[in-house]
Amino acid sequence: MPAAYMIVQIKITREEGWPEYRQKVAELFARHGGRHLVRGGPVEVLEGSYDGRRLVIFEFPSMDVIRSVWDSPDYAEVKKLREGAGELDVWAVPGV
Repeated sequence: MPAAYMIVQIKITREEGWPEYRQKVAELFARHGGRHLVRGGPVEVLEGSYDGRRLVIFEFPSMDVIRSVWDSPDYAEVKKLREGAGELDVWAVPGV
């Protein structure tokens, strides 16, 4: 089964809620075979521009797994921890 990737760009607007969210989302994603590949850190721009947002990349077993976790009641509960505390762009991309 080919892998799939969840790519997240985050601008934290209020730190409250994020530490617990990070812990719980990592645990939830791990239960579904997800793992961090990139978790913040410096970005080296080789071409183009970088807007300064935090970059996080997860690997999952498949697009179906990403969709099922994203749409799950478990994630809906975890997501409440960061509501109103940041702006996110989240993409799911199939591997090759």
